[in-house]
Amino acid sequence: MKNFRTIIEAEPSKNKINYHTSVLFLGSCFTENIGDKMNELKFPVLINPFGVLYNPVSVRNGLEILIDQKRFTESDLNFFNEQWFSFYHDTEFSDTDQEKSLNKINTSIELAAKQLKNAKYLIITFGTAWVYKYLESGNVVSNCHKIPAKKFDRFKLGVEDIFVEWANLINRLNELNKKLKIIFTVSPVRHWKDGTVQNQLSKSTLILAINQLKNKFENIEYFPAYEIMMDDLRDYRFYADDMLHPSNMAIEYIWEQFSQTYFEKETTDIIKEIDKIILARNHRPLNPDTENHKKFLKKQVEIIKKISAKYPFIDFKKERKYFESSL
Repeated sequence: MKNFRTIIEAEPSKNKINYHTSVLFLGSCFTENIGDKMNELKFPVLINPFGVLYNPVSVRNGLEILIDQKRFTESDLNFFNEQWFSFYHDTEFSDTDQEKSLNKINTSIELAAKQLKNAKYLIITFGTAWVYKYLESGNVVSNCHKIPAKKFDRFKLGVEDIFVEWANLINRLNELNKKLKIIFTVSPVRHWKDGTVQNQLSKSTLILAINQLKNKFENIEYFPAYEIMMDDLRDYRFYADDMLHPSNMAIEYIWEQFSQTYFEKETTDIIKEIDKIILARNHRPLNPDTENHKKFLKKQVEIIKKISAKYPFIDFKKERKYFESSL
């Protein structure tokens, strides 16, 4: 029988991720799809300390802030629409109170700077090569914060623009953390507002720039999330309702490919045990006051005790507290 799919086989990486591997994620919303999955499975990860970042300049700016351990002050914030905000950050760091905004920003930078210094992996997802430059400052922004479009100049980065700036940045990263491995991906989410041709040019620019960086640096890998979505999962049943973002089924499939690439059997076995606890934690009983459900809760507490003894480096405090408080 003919195979009616273009299957992209995951190539196992020589550099593996396990439960002793510290990972920092930066980039587009697709970064959060994989990062959130690893976080749920209790890997030591930190995800998007600046919020979602779409373009290579914004991701580079964020990493330079972490390398320099910059501390934001009042002069680094802007005020618009009754909100204090930073052009380096997503709206989740904005606030009507200036001090609260600064506290969120600086706390996140402090944690992420430590993570970057000790991380084995830095996983980066570029979403688009299109950027917005704020005319007043002349700087590329990470988020426009609903400021009128006339205040910005929009343009597309070139392959060499990305390569040169990132080559300099990677040299700095390698000085900071000599054991650091970098995984690049390109987001499979299409930026449809750019138009079909411009979106494709943007994605191609990102892929070409990453390929040049991969050829120059030994510690860089490329995971083909974009290619898996475009070629292997090209049917619209693998898309969400907006027909642009991957569906949950597609994310799970790409996650499986990622797992085959970066996890060894020991890590996969631990994931299976943790997954059972997560499923039990998310279970919603029809009759929570029955003896059968109490037995179920007690059983989960015992399972957690055993798995905690087996893997003392994994924290199950929240799950154990939940089951014990439900008894």
